[in-house]
Parts: sequence; C-alpha cells; structure tokens
Amino acid sequence: MKSYRVHDTGPLGAWTDLLFKTGEMVNASAQVIGHRTARLALAGPAPSQRDRNEFNLMSQEKMEAAAESAHAMAIRMMSLHQEVARLAIQHMLNGTANLMSVASSSTLRQSGHRQSKLAHDTMRNSAEAVSQLNTSLANIAQTGLHPIHARATANAKRLKEL
Repeated sequence: MKSYRVHDTGPLGAWTDLLFKTGEMVNASAQVIGHRTARLALAGPAPSQRDRNEFNLMSQEKMEAAAESAHAMAIRMMSLHQEVARLAIQHMLNGTANLMSVASSSTLRQSGHRQSKLAHDTMRNSAEAVSQLNTSLANIAQTGLHPIHARATANAKRLKEL
C-alpha cells in the first residue's frame, strides 16, 4: 500500500484542501462517467476487446481504490487513537498539577488566582485539543480520498487523450 502524506495546515486549511480535492475528483469523475457511458452506448451488444478491457477496468479500479482508501484511513485512525490518548494524559497531568497548586494555596487570594489559572489553562487546552482533533479528522478524510482522487483524475486525463 502507498503512504499518503497530508500537510498539517490547521483545521481550516485541512478542510479547505479536502473541499478542493473533492471538487477536482467530482469534476474528473463526471468526465470519466460521460466518456464511459458514451462508450457503452456506442459499443452496443457486441463491444470490442478494447471496450471490454475498459469496462473491466472500471470495476477493478473501484474495488482497488476503495480497499486502498479503507486501509489508509484505518491506519490514520489508529494513530488518531494514540493522539487522543496522549492528549488525555497530557491534560490530566496538567490539570492535576494545577489542582495541587490550588490545594496548596496559603491564602484566599492565592487560591483564587490559582483557580483562575486552572480554569484558563483547562479552556485553552480544550480548545487546542479540539483544533488538533478537527485537523486530524480532515486529514483522515483526505487520506481516504487520495486513492479515489488519483484514479479519477488519471482516468480523466487518459480518456481525454483517446
């Protein structure tokens, strides 16, 4: 299986990249479907060997792309599980340290200040975690789209030259 590298551009960049790649794939797929439909119609009940080869290629490519896509996304999902576990442990340790700080306060003012820091750090860490997970989900989707996009655009280019 091939490895696909997706760039870490933050959630907005990752979802925007996915949107553009999906648009390219849909456009290429429309071209391929149009070409192959016309070819099917022209072939009639007795298609040539070249036509039969093209028709067989259609189903073979779809199965290969789907399997490659599922495999690539499964691997990325496994790394997402590790990322979530790492984030959870990191946030738990940071929260524990802040709670210990609050518990060891010697004055009411110091306790209030430390509680405020605990709340601030917790909210900041949560926002960062959500952003990281959002980016990871978009990257998983991009990884899954890549094999399908690659075949659709390659077919559009190849069939355009015929």
